[in-house]
Amino acid sequence: MGVKVYFSKTITPDEVVRLYKTVGVELSGNVAVKVHSGEEGNQNFLKPSFWKPMANEVCGTVVECNTAYDGARNTTAKHIQLIKKHGWNDTFEKFDLMDAEGPDAELPVENGRRINKDIVGKNLLKYDSLLVLAHFKGHPMGGYGGALKQLSIGCASSRGKELIHGGGDFNKVWICEQDAFLEAMADAASAVAKHFDGKAVYINVMKNLSVDCDCCAVAEDPCMRDIGILASTDPIAIDQACIDLIYAAKDDPGQAHFIERVERQNGIHTIEAAAELGFGTREYELIEI
Repeated sequence: MGVKVYFSKTITPDEVVRLYKTVGVELSGNVAVKVHSGEEGNQNFLKPSFWKPMANEVCGTVVECNTAYDGARNTTAKHIQLIKKHGWNDTFEKFDLMDAEGPDAELPVENGRRINKDIVGKNLLKYDSLLVLAHFKGHPMGGYGGALKQLSIGCASSRGKELIHGGGDFNKVWICEQDAFLEAMADAASAVAKHFDGKAVYINVMKNLSVDCDCCAVAEDPCMRDIGILASTDPIAIDQACIDLIYAAKDDPGQAHFIERVERQNGIHTIEAAAELGFGTREYELIEI
């Protein structure tokens, strides 16, 4: 049967909370709520108001990290300005840019193919539990972005992102072989998932389904119809379920374009590599509520 992945076709802030409660894991202590702050100019990222009820439900601190590519989020000063511009500060009392002040922290990667340590924003270690709020969509480099990307690139500091994008080699940042990048992403995801083992919940929202990520300043408009919200305790199962829902949407005229992006970048390999590391499973039971 596999692990349970809960699914609703209704996409509202309150429905996110309902799915979280359905999962049945009460996140306690100091809760990190991982979001994507959205690159300047991006029109598809999910806004602070959408996530507000869910973050408030767990009394969490919204967290992010700086980027490794040029843009409006690659330095602390610029990122803080954009966080304010996008309304995160007005919406939430607590917003933690986890690598705002160095040095970074390191988490061990067990049996990693490409990396043996994950370099994360040092403030990640302050938290007792983790709520990953992912906007599921395409991605120009990873093929798709979901829970695994939020765990890996999302929780990595700028330097940690460079290590992943180099497939474990800082001399090959942005130019490493594609599968090496995807495997490094799975390695990094495993480190964070294991750090919060039993104390993490993952929510993927399949809305604004562009082939481009929220990290793109110039992103394509969504090409597919919205599909729904998924929630699980397993980051691998939830991403696999989202990919399966994309392939099942045969009546959607934008499906082929989205799938082309995933397959062009061999996006499924991140899920394959993650499953081999054993911190989750591709086998799941989709339960519609």
